[in-house]
Amino acid sequence: MAVRRRLEVTYPNAAGIDVGGSAHYVAVPADREGETVRKFGVCTADVEQLADWLIACGVDMVAMESTGVYWIPVYELLERRGLRVLLVNARQVKNVAGRKSDVLDCQWLQQLMSFGLLRGAFRPQDEVCVVRAVVRHRGTLTKEQAQQVQRMQKALVQMNLQLSEVLSDVVGASGQAIIRAIVGGERDAHKLAALCRRGIKASPAQVARALQGNWREEHVFVLSQALALYDAYAQQLCACDAKIEQLLAGLARFDASHAKARTKVSKGAPKFDLHRALIRWCGVDLTRIDGLQVTTVLKILAEIGTDVSRFKSVKHFCSWLNVCPGTKISGDKRLSGRIRPCPNRVKQAFKMAAMSLAHSHSGLGAYYRRMCARKDKAHANAATAHKLARLFYFMLTRGEDYVDRGEAEFHKRHRERTLSSLKRRAAELGMQLIPQTAA
Repeated sequence: MAVRRRLEVTYPNAAGIDVGGSAHYVAVPADREGETVRKFGVCTADVEQLADWLIACGVDMVAMESTGVYWIPVYELLERRGLRVLLVNARQVKNVAGRKSDVLDCQWLQQLMSFGLLRGAFRPQDEVCVVRAVVRHRGTLTKEQAQQVQRMQKALVQMNLQLSEVLSDVVGASGQAIIRAIVGGERDAHKLAALCRRGIKASPAQVARALQGNWREEHVFVLSQALALYDAYAQQLCACDAKIEQLLAGLARFDASHAKARTKVSKGAPKFDLHRALIRWCGVDLTRIDGLQVTTVLKILAEIGTDVSRFKSVKHFCSWLNVCPGTKISGDKRLSGRIRPCPNRVKQAFKMAAMSLAHSHSGLGAYYRRMCARKDKAHANAATAHKLARLFYFMLTRGEDYVDRGEAEFHKRHRERTLSSLKRRAAELGMQLIPQTAA
């Protein structure tokens, strides 16, 4: 006869906080003196009173939901006061059936936390959080700058200036020279075409023909406004790059003098030597993994840092990234292996890196193309992102450099595995494989 397990109180001094935009509701264990549920404001003085009350009640662990960005100041202040704070997923703490209120939510959080039924979300060290905030802001500025490029292209098309048909990059050296001349008042198509640098495929006559437009004043005004905003975002990006360089210099722990200088710089990468700065931070050259550019490695390290000891194994790491197949099992049958959607920034970075391997001649590129032939691109992206995540984890934990064996070696090993499988199946059927040359 099976013995029913009883829930035991794991954290007797746990508290729960229902975070909100205008008020915070806090619940402490029922055996404390006075009221066990209190309401606090959202100002810094109110949160300080919240922390004082928790400490006075003997609380040493706090659980709260990840509600927007309202939890961030509360989390940081409580952590600074010496309390252990767990940020839990809202899907894990859904209230029981019945009425829902802020008071019931904080009490339900406190009860679940006291029995040890909640797990805290991953949050890197404070020094990594600082880098993460600046890197995320840089990504936002990059997207907003790209919007201004689209507005410039729209204004050019409205004036029937087909600059994108003769130049691959409208905001490249030649494109910016032409756009700035148009904003400055130049209307001669041949003079504008003469501003193109060497190396473009179109001839001067083709460029001049594409730059014959109607020059309406309102469209030129919109073009000038978009160009001014583009330059303003460029200045802000330079300031972000300087801040990132300063922060990475403070995180340097290893020597990067042995690292080879990168001759090819990724488009949109910071202007300083980001490659060496990342090696000084983590100790290994993660860009040796095919598909991982310096900007991709910066995004990933800014999200998780270099200490992955929080994850028990590489399987735990890939499960947190949500790049491994799902395990929906019932009645000893696997019902579904679908990967649930998850807005994980690290996962998206690995998937973007996997997509860049479509034309790579490396072993990872051959693996991506084989997965595309077996299923489709969505499954191939997920499978290759899983493989990239495993390599990334092993490089950080073992400190070893990744060595690509090449596309030919991948096909050779795949052929050997296929032959081994065929021989095993033939032996099970009482047959034997004979090579065609021997026959």
